[in-house]
This record gives sequence, C-alpha cells and structure tokens, in this order.
Amino acid sequence: MSVMTRASAAAVEVVRGIGPEELDGRTPCPEMDVRALVNHLILWTGVRGYAAGLKQPASAGPEEVAEGHDFTAEPDWAEAYAARSAATAAVWSEPGAWTGETTLTGGGPLQARFVGGIVLGEWLLHGWDLAVATGQKLTVDDELAAVLHEAVAAKAEMARQYGVFGPEVTVPPTAPLFDRTLGLAGRNPSWQPPV
Repeated sequence: MSVMTRASAAAVEVVRGIGPEELDGRTPCPEMDVRALVNHLILWTGVRGYAAGLKQPASAGPEEVAEGHDFTAEPDWAEAYAARSAATAAVWSEPGAWTGETTLTGGGPLQARFVGGIVLGEWLLHGWDLAVATGQKLTVDDELAAVLHEAVAAKAEMARQYGVFGPEVTVPPTAPLFDRTLGLAGRNPSWQPPV
C-alpha cells in the first residue's frame, strides 16, 4: 500500500468513528469544531486534492463545492468520504501526480510535490486533530511519520506566516517523530478536549 493510501485509510478510520453527537465538539484547531474540521478534510482531501492530483482545477470536476459546504448533512457522508478519499489516494499514488505543477485552490500553480505534501498533511494532521477531539487514535506507522515530517518541515515557516500553522510547540527531542511533527505544525501532542 502506498504512503498516500495508508494516510487516507488512517483519516477515514477516524472519520468513520465520529458519532453525530460529537460533531459540535471542540478540536485542537480553535476556529473549527468537529463538524467544520470534517467538512474541511472532505473538501481538501476528497474533492480538491483529487482534482489537484489529476492536474485539473477543482472547478472542472462535477463535485466542486464552496468552502463552508456541510458534507455531514448528506446521507452516509462518512462512507461517501471514504470513497472520495480513496480516489484521491489512488491519484496521488501515481508517480506522475508528483511532477510538474498543479493547484489546490484554483489560484496560481504550485509544485505538485508541494501540493502532494499538503494533501498528506491534511489527512494526517487533521486526522490527528479529529482523533484526539473524539477520543480516538490515529494510526501512523514509522514510514508515514517520516514522510509527514519531511513535508511539514519543508513548509512549516511559510505555513506559520500564512496562519496555516500556529506557533511551534516545543516537544522533547526524545519524543516519537510524529509527536515532534505535530509540535512543528503548531499542535500540542498532549491536547485533550475540554471537559
């Protein structure tokens, strides 16, 4: 299984574990509750990430939806996401997806390798956000953690400048690589939802 397929499967496992009573819960992303974060994840890894892997503008696909669309209001939304996410992972598992340029937003083109790293980060960082918000655990093996760390390290400072990541959280150098990557991405690996 490719890295992207495993990252997708890890996020999907968490999404499938979210109950309707948890959708209004807090997450490590202060501006988003569980519902908003699920919708963000579906938009970026199920709709726009798919188009980006094909090097098509998101507006070219039949599923283009605006930011703020509530996917969780649709029937069987978690299973629909599982299918969308798997399709995105399949596209990004092809070597050609990582070459040349593409876009996630319809804006200017970016290096496809950079965009692929964003899609990977969406699955694993927001997958973790949703997991800890809903009392679950995200499955991240050593290879996934290493690939994610490389992608996050390459863009952390720029992501902070644009407000995508919060300030770096200090994590002990002896902590697992995934925890150190969370800290680099502005997340506290010890975060728990307020009681």
